[in-house]
Amino acid sequence: MDKKNKQLSLIKNEKEDKTKYYVAFSYLFVRPLFKSKLFEYFDYDIKKAFYVSKNDLKQIASIYNINVPRDFIQKRDEINVEECYEKAFLDNDVKILTYEDEKYPCLLKEIPDFPLSLYYKGDIDKIDYDYNIAIVGSRLASESAKLSLKSILSKLKNTNIVVVSGLAYGIDTEAHQSALDNNIKTVAVVGSGLDIVYPAQNKKLFKDILDNDGVVFSEYPLKIRPLAQNFPQRNRIVVGMCKGTLVAEAKLKSGAMISANLTLDYNRELMCIPGNILNPNTSGIYYLIKNGAGIIADSSDLLNQMGWDIIIEESNKKITLNKIQQRIVDVLSLDAKTFDELASVLDEDISDIMITLTELELKGLIKQSNNKYYKCE
Repeated sequence: MDKKNKQLSLIKNEKEDKTKYYVAFSYLFVRPLFKSKLFEYFDYDIKKAFYVSKNDLKQIASIYNINVPRDFIQKRDEINVEECYEKAFLDNDVKILTYEDEKYPCLLKEIPDFPLSLYYKGDIDKIDYDYNIAIVGSRLASESAKLSLKSILSKLKNTNIVVVSGLAYGIDTEAHQSALDNNIKTVAVVGSGLDIVYPAQNKKLFKDILDNDGVVFSEYPLKIRPLAQNFPQRNRIVVGMCKGTLVAEAKLKSGAMISANLTLDYNRELMCIPGNILNPNTSGIYYLIKNGAGIIADSSDLLNQMGWDIIIEESNKKITLNKIQQRIVDVLSLDAKTFDELASVLDEDISDIMITLTELELKGLIKQSNNKYYKCE
């Protein structure tokens, strides 16, 4: 082996050795803040951090004013570094991004409890971290909130914005799907191992994200179930890798509000989509707006709030509508409605309404969701 190849081999072996300790840390289920402070204490030397002594733990507790898990040393000693490394990559599609990697999101390094590493599937080379926007909201989102979000993202079609969310029901699902529908890159951060899709109904969405040059990240190794405590930790990553957060709908006490507060803690832009004041899911939205969050009613509002100079494509498609078609579009542009609700508002012949709804669906102007609600595309 010549000198150059020998050096390259040494560098590769050294990187693999380091990676093993990042993987080992992912199997130590202690608070992320403790891990990050431990890492900082040893000047970002992952191997030294892993083999911390009891005396150093006392120092860390004193310097950073944090509690050290009582059983940390015991948990650490139970970890078999080589076995963990083998288990972590049983799925060949799973890769790992460590704090030391060039592609690790720079903004994540600014949060106090940054993840030491992230497992991922997908192509991270095609993600532009300069234009990341987190989108969060209620799992029980109203059709109106989904429609508003869809409208905003549809006007950002083909831009290099990256939509980051958590693959949950409701707003998360709408954010990812609308991004895909409009050729916008999207990143999901999940609260389980990458071999477990939660909720299961989003398996196709998970696959579609990867098939369209997106990425799915997780702090957790394979086989880790989506436990309740994982999701608040997941939220800090969603928000932490983004320059701003858009809240589409949220109760005063909700995961979305936790994400909103984290956004303020991290000194990032916080924005809200206003909604129906009678909807309890907007109580958090109006609290945030009253306390200074930006109001986003259109894509241009979002770009202005973020200070992004992005050119939006103008649609040249013009569709002529007859009177009843226009009335239905006008009604549905305000809120999604069932057929019965539409019929009561329009006061038209039932058969004419049914025919017109079909015509509008064929034109791509409206669609039916959950076999119940009609809404504008």
